[in-house]
Amino acid sequence: MKLYSYFRSSAAYRVRIALNLKGLHYELVPVHLLKNGGEQRSEAYCRMNPTALVPTLTDGDFNLGQSMSILEYLEETHPETPLLPKDAHSRARIRAFCQSIACDIHPVNNLRVLQYLSQTLQIGETAKSEWYAHWVTEGFKALEALLHDSNGSYCFNDTPTLADCCLIPQVYNAKRFNIDLTAFPKIESIYTHCSTLSAFQNAAPEAQSDAA
Repeated sequence: MKLYSYFRSSAAYRVRIALNLKGLHYELVPVHLLKNGGEQRSEAYCRMNPTALVPTLTDGDFNLGQSMSILEYLEETHPETPLLPKDAHSRARIRAFCQSIACDIHPVNNLRVLQYLSQTLQIGETAKSEWYAHWVTEGFKALEALLHDSNGSYCFNDTPTLADCCLIPQVYNAKRFNIDLTAFPKIESIYTHCSTLSAFQNAAPEAQSDAA
């Protein structure tokens, strides 16, 4: 398998965590989102992934974009180390939690949105940072409430799940943008615990070959 990834992409970060947790070998192929006008916009990459986004997973001659679809694909094709529980209610809760991040928080704060704010709408850095902080804070309020039964080590249950794969990159980004997370003790606790585990450490942006 190959994973086309950018070290700071939280979507690619999710997939790297899942691959590591499942113990799957993969070749990482860097796609720099800023150099040369964005390598994800190249003709060769767009033939593989017309959305011009990362990540893309290739498994043989099968190409798949969209991080949540990739996570589900890995779960279905490599169930030996499950990242979803067996019962339907728990699986649904975890999927809902993941989508709160992937559908509600991340899309309004990803690179192309921030670039549009600053480059096209000419919004200043202070206002752009306020935009980012607002949507993260609003999203984390909901996530913290959804984590009311968490043991503080993982989002749900006693082992990592897809929820942790999605949460940790979002917290990492929040910290990178200096957002105060003291109002979210469960989120902070889970992030602190997961950051001690090799599967998460090896997936972190600074551990990637393309880290700048």
